[in-house]
Amino acid sequence: MESCRTDISSVGKKRILLVGTGGTIASEMGENGLEPELTSRQLLRYVPDISGICEIDCIQLFSLDSTNIRPEHWLCIAGAIQECYEQYDGFVVSHGTDTMAYTAAGLSYLIQNSCKPIVLTGAQKPIGYETTDSKQNLRDAFTVAASDLFGVMLVFNGKIIMGTRARKTHSKSFEAFSSINYPVIGVVQDGRIIRYIRPDGKRATRFYDILDSKVALLKLVPGIDCGVLAYLLEHSSAVIIESFGVGGLPVYETGSFYETIKRGLEAGKIAVLTTQVENEGSDLSVYHVGSSIKKNLPILEAYDMTTEAVIAKMMWILGQTSEREKVAELFYTPIACDILSAF
Repeated sequence: MESCRTDISSVGKKRILLVGTGGTIASEMGENGLEPELTSRQLLRYVPDISGICEIDCIQLFSLDSTNIRPEHWLCIAGAIQECYEQYDGFVVSHGTDTMAYTAAGLSYLIQNSCKPIVLTGAQKPIGYETTDSKQNLRDAFTVAASDLFGVMLVFNGKIIMGTRARKTHSKSFEAFSSINYPVIGVVQDGRIIRYIRPDGKRATRFYDILDSKVALLKLVPGIDCGVLAYLLEHSSAVIIESFGVGGLPVYETGSFYETIKRGLEAGKIAVLTTQVENEGSDLSVYHVGSSIKKNLPILEAYDMTTEAVIAKMMWILGQTSEREKVAELFYTPIACDILSAF
């Protein structure tokens, strides 16, 4: 882990820690395409004007394409922030965009009720490119990190998004992320924050350091064999099922999703039903294919949560307990505005 201190002697500015993890923002072209090469210190050299916003220290935890980021890396980032939490007023995590929403959700559960801003950002184009969104995203991220906002947030293309509500919705354009089923906290325009909402009041910050990463995701497609679900239940602690529409499980002449889930639940596994539809969430009570499950099986329903948040939250919950009633209680307890319409 590389650490450094920028040559800033200004008095009265907030101290922000930049945590480097790799991603497109730090990439350079190699023989086989873009690869993360630049450190957090090198990123700052491209945006020297950020020194006018705050004092900055840097650490480099790893240099990874975010495709290779795993839950153990979330724990590493959370641990680094916890280690120096009292020394800084805010934190910026530079990260690849492809799994940034998962990391933002993961950090939202590993660092709960943060009284300081923890801001994830990145870019769709490397910082060394002539046309890049990297520099402005970094400026905006440091502006938010030096503000009086708090909690885990994702800042991208001027938008400030709750860490539990972010999703990458565009693969190439600078407008990469959206806030799902929840308004954006605000926007950054010309170095100023325009706030739309104020998250819940500050409470005692709590850090966690355990996750159970054996959480699987099954996206239903027409005609899928329920044997796939049986396999995932056997090899995972929990399975999240992305169903169609407001939610439900298919009823086939051969094979039974209902019976497959029932056996998995009897074996102590956890099942969560959510929807593939991006907006408005699930409602198992609407159709027979959903209501019969909701009435007869202790399956959890994700409602308006994002799939990224459901996965991260379940990993966090199972790191605390495997008792079914406690799992359900924690799952339906709102954390960082992750669920609003459960009942």
